[in-house]
Amino acid sequence: MRLTLSRAPHVRVVGEAGDGETALSLAERRKPDIVIMDIRMPGVDGLEATKRLSERAPSSAVILFTAYSERSLLSRGLESGARGYVLKEASHETLLRAIEKVSAGESYVDPALVPAMLGGKHHEHLLTPREREILQLLADGMSNSDVAAKLFISQETVKSHVRHILTKLEADTRTHAVAIALREAIID
Repeated sequence: MRLTLSRAPHVRVVGEAGDGETALSLAERRKPDIVIMDIRMPGVDGLEATKRLSERAPSSAVILFTAYSERSLLSRGLESGARGYVLKEASHETLLRAIEKVSAGESYVDPALVPAMLGGKHHEHLLTPREREILQLLADGMSNSDVAAKLFISQETVKSHVRHILTKLEADTRTHAVAIALREAIID
């Protein structure tokens, strides 16, 4: 990211930090116009660091930079005082556009996050009834073989459904998928 930013003529990188505490102290000392903050960091996470930074150095605007597109994180990020939210998978142009907008006093949310902004249960419509049923059984603690036996389908079919669920919910693991589904009330 530093390389991408250093190539932009109107951007100057004044610091880099590997954790929330370091990011806070560096931003307080150097007072940058924009802080690009990762949400997941050791120690103080990006959400807490953003909240503290908006209190301690209100002239520094924060753009959260994350791999996570969940609606709850987006909401928490914006509530913490962030002025922008960009996914790590976004193009360099998107990141630069976010910097331009935020430095001009506007807010910016990655266009890929628009479905997440439209409200809860946006994922529900992506999942088939069978996928929701399987996700509910996973949330109830069942293994793939338990789900297969209960639904009278093969374990391979269950695995295929689980792969589709992970992709559709943009989840890394089954547990992550269940957490998203519970948070967004896709399952009980």
